[in-house]
Amino acid sequence: MIIKEEFLSRLRKIFDLNLYEVKVWTALLSRGTSTAGELSNISDVPRSRTYDILESLEKKGFIVMRLGKPIKFIALKPEEVVERVKKNLFVNAKEKSQRLEKLKGDNVLEELSTLFTKGVKFVEPSELSGSLKGRQNLYNHLDMMIRDAEKTITIITTAEGLNRKLEALMPSLEKCKKRGVVIKIAGPIDKNNLQVAKDLSKVAEVRNLTKIKARFVIIDSTQLMFMLLDDEKFHPNYDLGIWLNTSFFAQALEQLFELAWKDMKIVK
Repeated sequence: MIIKEEFLSRLRKIFDLNLYEVKVWTALLSRGTSTAGELSNISDVPRSRTYDILESLEKKGFIVMRLGKPIKFIALKPEEVVERVKKNLFVNAKEKSQRLEKLKGDNVLEELSTLFTKGVKFVEPSELSGSLKGRQNLYNHLDMMIRDAEKTITIITTAEGLNRKLEALMPSLEKCKKRGVVIKIAGPIDKNNLQVAKDLSKVAEVRNLTKIKARFVIIDSTQLMFMLLDDEKFHPNYDLGIWLNTSFFAQALEQLFELAWKDMKIVK
């Protein structure tokens, strides 16, 4: 059986399978039903690994084992596989979420927090910096920064970035608003994101940014994250950000922003 490597690679990413799993699965799809030995020959997967792979695929909902001798495996319709994989993802995510929720009152979390607190004491504030790749990682870190905000949050973003901020950060921004944190958001506003800007204005002072194109966030005049790439030109997976813990640079950038802030039109 000859299947292009590019197609196998796409299947691996879509269904979160390893190379052997995707080879055995596609081999079975091409036969409908088959034994482990036959699948090993077709897929070029070592016979010693084939049974483990088939067991894994069965648990994930890709195939069904038919009882009898010899044992055979039955392929499911791809549409059915998609539905089963989706259901399994939801179940697994719920179980993991519940397991993590239980940690809140567990001594394991207390011990981890103690380790972190002790470790941070020996770290210079300027060393608490790093780079983040991928938009999801960027927003996860931004959300953490915002949740820890005590006084001020300053967000400068793009037109499309406003939409993302509403979707990803609104719950945390609402909590900050209730705590009395002053939130300022600036970005290009047009007919496509005007409603988003109005929704954000419920928790922040939102202004229309027209003369500058930038992407950065300043928290409490001490923490700063700025994005290095134009979000209109690069895929989200390649988005890149730098996180810095430096009051000197954060305050300097914030002062420059305040000069531009005065000339921006308020969104209500």
